[in-house]
This record gives sequence, C-alpha cells and structure tokens, in this order.
Amino acid sequence: MIFKDNLRWVLIFWMFLMSSIAYLDRVNVSIAGGVIQKDYGLTNIQLGYVFSAFVIGYALFQAPGGRLADRFGPRLIIMLGVIWWGLFTTLTTMVPVGLGMSIALLILVRFLLGVGEAVVYPASNRLVATWIPSVERGVANGFIFAGVGAGAGITPPLITYILVNYGWRWSFYFCALVGLAAGAAWYFLARDNPKDHPWITKKERDYIEAGLPASASASGGDGALPWGAILKNRNIIFVSLSYFAYGYIAYIFFTWFFLYLSRVRGLDLKSSALYSMLPFIAMALCSPLGGWIADILTKRHGKRVGRCGVAVLGIGLSAVFIALATQVESARLASIVLAGGAGALYLSQSAFWAVTADIAGRSAGSASGLMNMIGQIGGATTATLTPIIGDAFGWTASFLVASGLAVLGSVAWLLVKPDEVIGVGPR
Repeated sequence: MIFKDNLRWVLIFWMFLMSSIAYLDRVNVSIAGGVIQKDYGLTNIQLGYVFSAFVIGYALFQAPGGRLADRFGPRLIIMLGVIWWGLFTTLTTMVPVGLGMSIALLILVRFLLGVGEAVVYPASNRLVATWIPSVERGVANGFIFAGVGAGAGITPPLITYILVNYGWRWSFYFCALVGLAAGAAWYFLARDNPKDHPWITKKERDYIEAGLPASASASGGDGALPWGAILKNRNIIFVSLSYFAYGYIAYIFFTWFFLYLSRVRGLDLKSSALYSMLPFIAMALCSPLGGWIADILTKRHGKRVGRCGVAVLGIGLSAVFIALATQVESARLASIVLAGGAGALYLSQSAFWAVTADIAGRSAGSASGLMNMIGQIGGATTATLTPIIGDAFGWTASFLVASGLAVLGSVAWLLVKPDEVIGVGPR
C-alpha cells in the first residue's frame, strides 16, 4: 500500500483538496462580481453586502460547526457541509433578475452558503487534534491551508474562462459538482479516529498516540470542554484578536483584489485574472513553508519560539509589504508586493490552528471555531468597509488600515502562552 505508515498524510492531503474547493466556491463570486453587478444592477456598496453576507454566515456558524465536529466527528460533518454548500452554490444562479427583492435573495443565499462552509476548518482542526502528533501540526495545518491559496489561485483564470465562454452561472455549477464529488470521496476515505480506520498500521497508530499532547485527553473521554472555559481562556482571547486582524487582511484578497486591479489600477480583464493569482500562489507556498519552519523551531526551541515567534514575524512582515505596495506606481509591481504581503501573512497561518489544537485537544473544533468566527468577522468587516474607505479616502487608505491592523495582530501573539492547556495549565 503506497501510504503504508502514512495514512494520516493521505487524510491531510484530502483536506488540502477540500480546502481548495471550499475557496474555489467562495472566491468565484468575486471574479464573477462585475458581471453579477451588471446583471442585477448593484452598486459597489450593494455588492459589498453580497460579499459580506457569505462571511457573516460563515463567521456565525464557526463555533457551532466546531462543536458539531467535536460531537459527531469530522468525517460526517465535513461531508454534510459539502452537500450543503453545493446546494447553495447552485441556488445562487437561480436568483431571478429584475425583482425588487433580488438583492435580498442574493444576500440570503450567500449567507446560507457561508453557514455550510463554516464547518470545514474547525472540523479539519478536530481531525488534526486526533490524527497528527503535536510536532507535525505546523506542517499539517500549513498544508491544509495551502489549499486556501491553491483554490483561490486557480479561481481567477478558471472562473474567467468559464465565465467568458459559458456564462457566470456555469462557473457556479462547475464548483458545486466538484465539491460534491470530493465530499463523497472524503466520506469513503476518512475516519474520525486512527483506531477506527481499517487501513492503518499498528506502527503508525502507536506513533500517533505517542505524539498526542496532554490536551488530547484533558477533557476526558470524548467530552468537550465547557464553553465558559474556552471563552475565558486568555490564550484563546489573544489568538482570536490576532485572527480578527488576519481575517481582515486576507479578505481584501478574497473579495476586492480582482476588482481593485481592474478598476482602480486599470488592468484589463485577462491581466487582472493573471495578476490576481499572485497573492494566492504566495499563500499556497508560504502556508506549508511557515508550518515547516514552525515545526523545526518548535522541536529545537519550544512552542514559544516555533508558534508565537513565527506568527509575530509573519504578520509583522505582512504589514510592511502592504504599506509599501501603496507607494508603488506600477500596477503589476504593486501586485507583486501585495503578493509578498499575502505570503508573509500565511507564514503565520499554521500557528493559529496548531496552538488551538494543542491547548484544546478534543475540543479543538470548538476552540478553533470560536477563533475562526472572530477571524471571519474581520473578513466581513473588510468586505464592507474596504470600498467605503476607498470611496471616501482613496484605496491607499484602505490598504494602510489593513497594514495597521497587521501590526496589532503581530503584537497580540507576544501575549500568548502556547504551553498552557485549557483546564490543565502549563505543560
């Protein structure tokens, strides 16, 4: 068997694919945004509401989605989530044009799509908490979130091609079908626990169990930590505040970056599709790179350096790149510099998820869901606030606000103690 003693990495690879498809489904609307805006007669602000509706639904159901994964397991919850988001991706195309309530229906459908996608990353973190030894969690989470860059990166040329040749609705049908196929394969391949998988070897099962941190059993049995213990934990608070800044910055690329290049910087449709890929390529490369660096530093110097140090540096560098890009005249060069900011941001991605898995264990879905909820609120904020700032003060101001938040997000990691397990204390 080609994955003998490496079954855990097969599951992580499949989560990478699911992550890619999830972002294909959410970024497609920003690429098709100009056509949708024209079809439905939307203003920039109204289009921002459509973008934000997805993020609000996605944000509000992060913590409940994580709790469901803790309770019923990531295998079932991810599969059900895929069915849900395939349905509402399709329903987006069925909103009639010309009705007085068309904008309200678009907002509702995108909100419900966000509800379905909300389970993906909390459930994947629950999988990591059970299947991946602590010293490998940087690479594992980095690889999963490389799917964000991969999915978002292939979206501009893929959706543009389908949009130009077949119309924007067919691009949504394509995304829904790919997701449903991947979800069915996931349910066949995955199991919630290593001991339940018929393909795992004893050697790999023993290796996984030996590498799980104390938090994996801190809550006892299959029980989840009470919400009060999670909500009051200072490390969860600071990590979540940093993730708000992270989400605010990331969603500029997921929502407005394509339109920024075409409308503000003046690139044509094909050039915008090409250059808007760069940040996502940087994300896909830097997410596993950051996890790999973090795991090496964690083994040698501990989690304070390996997790917190990498996060401080990555988010801090992102602030510098984003601020510098506002001073660049060339649209193409600015795209490259901004891609550097996106890549630097994603160097820190695995730290957020590795730390919540380590300190919450069997409640990793709930804890990371709460964190991701705050991050997605940051994303919803930027989806709506970015064009408002841009219209009032110019798009340079929009990016400088993101840069300032990145500084605050970097500083918050200095206050995190990654060795303190919730309900147990320092380890």
